[in-house]
Amino acid sequence: MKKQIIIQQNLLRYEVVGTGQPVVLLHGFGENSDVWNNQVEFLKDSYQLIIPELPGSGQSAMIDDMSMEGMAEVIKQILDKERIEKCTLIGHSMGGYITLAFAEKYPEMLNGFGLFHSSAYADSEEKKATRKKGIAFIGDHGAFEFLKTATPNLFSARTKEERPELIYQQIAGLSNFLPPSLVSYYQAMMQRPDRTNLLKTSAVPVLFIMGEEDNAIPIKDVLEQCHLPGKSYIHVLNYSGHMGMLEEADKSNKALEQFLSEI
Repeated sequence: MKKQIIIQQNLLRYEVVGTGQPVVLLHGFGENSDVWNNQVEFLKDSYQLIIPELPGSGQSAMIDDMSMEGMAEVIKQILDKERIEKCTLIGHSMGGYITLAFAEKYPEMLNGFGLFHSSAYADSEEKKATRKKGIAFIGDHGAFEFLKTATPNLFSARTKEERPELIYQQIAGLSNFLPPSLVSYYQAMMQRPDRTNLLKTSAVPVLFIMGEEDNAIPIKDVLEQCHLPGKSYIHVLNYSGHMGMLEEADKSNKALEQFLSEI
């Protein structure tokens, strides 16, 4: 069911599908909720799935506070509206950063959370420099030209060679992004703190899904973090870059199902 919520006088969209244990799926930078379509289809018969369009993405307006913490508050308000007291939160890439911000402020609302191609590390100086170049490119050429250029780099060499249609389909759905949204995301990601200590102190299980060919969140970084929680679920997608939910949908679905069924 398509739904909406007004936050800071701005309209935000989200969808609720299925019944059962609540699971929130948060998309990443330069994506919309459609990126989870494979997972929604697989999980909807067993779980209540809440799939937001993050502020500034899809049909959701930007909000005043576009920080990771500000967007985590949006998730809290959606859960409150749906009268959900406890859920599992799964975040892809930037959605994982929002997941960590939510877990830091509202740990009592989680029975587990997942970092899907994501990291608890803060941006390195090198990463910040790359994001600043991206902001300059967006200013010069616009949001869609930036996403059209950047998106292919999120996929593995194997996907590019054997399934290029996945990349074309992903790019085709990104034409409605506006430059201020992407710039706000980049600024928020540059400003986010290191949250590895949250992993160390987590009282709930944590899921890590990583891509062997992920250039955005290198597998080395995730392997350094996945031993930190008291209980971790760890899955490596051998033929994926940064978009495993599309590149290896079946393996991603099974990893999610195992995690959700056991926590």
